[in-house]
Amino acid sequence: MRGSDSGPEPGAAEGRGADRFLALERELAVFLRRARATSGEMAREVHPELEPAAYGLLVRLEETGRQRATELATYFGVGKATMSRQLHSLENLGLVTREPDPADGRAWLVHLTDEGLVRFRGVRDARRGSYMRKLAGWDPAEVAELARLLHQLNSPAEG
Repeated sequence: MRGSDSGPEPGAAEGRGADRFLALERELAVFLRRARATSGEMAREVHPELEPAAYGLLVRLEETGRQRATELATYFGVGKATMSRQLHSLENLGLVTREPDPADGRAWLVHLTDEGLVRFRGVRDARRGSYMRKLAGWDPAEVAELARLLHQLNSPAEG
C-alpha cells in the first residue's frame, strides 16, 4: 500500500486526463441532444413541413449564397442522393430555388428564395436573441472564447 507522502498512484494522472475527456463527452452529448431538439423547433418555425436536418442547409446557404449541391453534400458529409432529396424538399416548400451554373451548364446552383431568406432570418434572429438572454451574465470575452473553441472543435482535424 502506498503512503500519502509517496505521490499519486501510477496512472493517476492519465486517469484524471481521461476524466476530463469523459466530462467533455458527457457535456457534448447533452449539448448535441439539445441542439437537435432546437434545430427541429427552428425548422418548424421556418416552415411547419421543414425537416430538422434541412435547417442546416438554410444556414449554409445564407452564409455562402449560391452553391452546387455537390459542394453542399461534401460540406455536410452526406451523399449526393441525400442532398438531392433534401434540396428537392426545400424547393417544394418554396425556400430554395435552382439556376443553371454559368461556369458549367450541366450543373445547378442552389440558393435561398426571397421567402426562404425572410423566414430563415426571422427565426435566426429570434434564436440569437435567446442566446443573448441566456449568456447575458457572461463576460463578452468568454462568449468570444466559447465561439472560438467551438469553431476549433468543428474544424476538420489536421494531420
